[in-house]
Amino acid sequence: MKITYLLFFLLIAIQLSAQENSIQDIASQKAAQIEEKTIEWRRYFHENPELSNREFETSKKIAAHLKNLGMDVQTGVAKTGVVGILKGGRRGPVVALRADIDALPVTEKTGLPFASTVVTEYNGVETGVMHACGHDTHIAILLSVAEVLSSIKEDLPGTVKFIFQPAEEGAPPGETGGAGLMVKEGVLKNPAPEVIFGLHISAGTPVGQINYKPGGAMAASDRFTITVKGQQAHGSTPWGGVDPIVVSAQIINGLQTIISRQTELTKEAAVLTVGMIRGGVRFNIIPEEVELIGTIRTLDTSMQEMIHNKVRLTATKIAESSGATAHVDIQKLVPVTYNDPELTSRMVSSLERAAGKGNVNLVNAVTGAEDFSFFQKEIPGLYIFVGGRSLGSSEPAVNLGGHHTPDFIIDESGMLTGVKALLNLTLDYMEMNK
Repeated sequence: MKITYLLFFLLIAIQLSAQENSIQDIASQKAAQIEEKTIEWRRYFHENPELSNREFETSKKIAAHLKNLGMDVQTGVAKTGVVGILKGGRRGPVVALRADIDALPVTEKTGLPFASTVVTEYNGVETGVMHACGHDTHIAILLSVAEVLSSIKEDLPGTVKFIFQPAEEGAPPGETGGAGLMVKEGVLKNPAPEVIFGLHISAGTPVGQINYKPGGAMAASDRFTITVKGQQAHGSTPWGGVDPIVVSAQIINGLQTIISRQTELTKEAAVLTVGMIRGGVRFNIIPEEVELIGTIRTLDTSMQEMIHNKVRLTATKIAESSGATAHVDIQKLVPVTYNDPELTSRMVSSLERAAGKGNVNLVNAVTGAEDFSFFQKEIPGLYIFVGGRSLGSSEPAVNLGGHHTPDFIIDESGMLTGVKALLNLTLDYMEMNK
């Protein structure tokens, strides 16, 4: 009798395993079948880019497609965001998938037949508009995932929340936006997802590859402004005042030692960069005030606080030693993109199914930032990198068009790996937790 029961449960387990494999196989097949449509979507969005918080036509096209798939669709989320909810035919968890949708103020020079010719004004300067970071591919990938999952929704063991997020590159001056605003407006509620998955195309990673890192994968991004005040004087008699330009130069040198001599870089990487210096109006006038503006990138919150404190101390004390004053303002813009270690460990096999075991790579953290991190502060999340560099390219990655440049280019065949990755992550997580 015990043997009979054992055989019975073994047969049930085999059937369930076959069922799981079949839904994965069906999803992968459907993804391959709509690859041309994925490319068409990508080219449309590439040719019609829109800046952060201005993604009006982009949002309309996304919303129309999700509605055609029969989803409950919300628009105007965080200004121009779109959320689609797909309810599966079987009970299971809620999984969120996210794609960013905004472009950059960059004038395209790729020469592609579908290159952007859009021109606008940004910060008072006329500029081109370009998907110079791959957000057009992210939209196309997630639209394709939505189409595939909608076609098998009766067998879907859970609910998928598709989040198309505006303003990942940052809201315009004086505005709010992005993932932080989406969270504030309740995008992770009604229904509340258990986890969230996202991806980024990578121009330097070969097509077919997936890179991931548990824990801190991308850095927190902070903006600092140091206002140095001295005493204005004639350039011919500097002893008659306090020169904030010289003081600022000393502060810049001092800031570099915070990273090179005071930060435990064997623990995590950190970066401090002064990107702007403003001061003075004439060659022979020592100004009263100079402004230094820059960025701090960290992968550890305790190191982040330490560096903030050191910046304040270094700037104020160097200024004080010269008879000047320095006011330091630090804004926390984006948290660390933190891949939940347990979730990441569980989902690696899903990535390997999508790309092949030999094509999934554990990599080091990068000091770029991603506001996907705002979602990860609320629920466990996994953010991965998908290869977009042509396999036929003999050029070193550093010579190719990098992200945020006019020459940025992606091999469109890499998008299929992204579609399969999100499909596998979603379906596997649902089966694990139904």
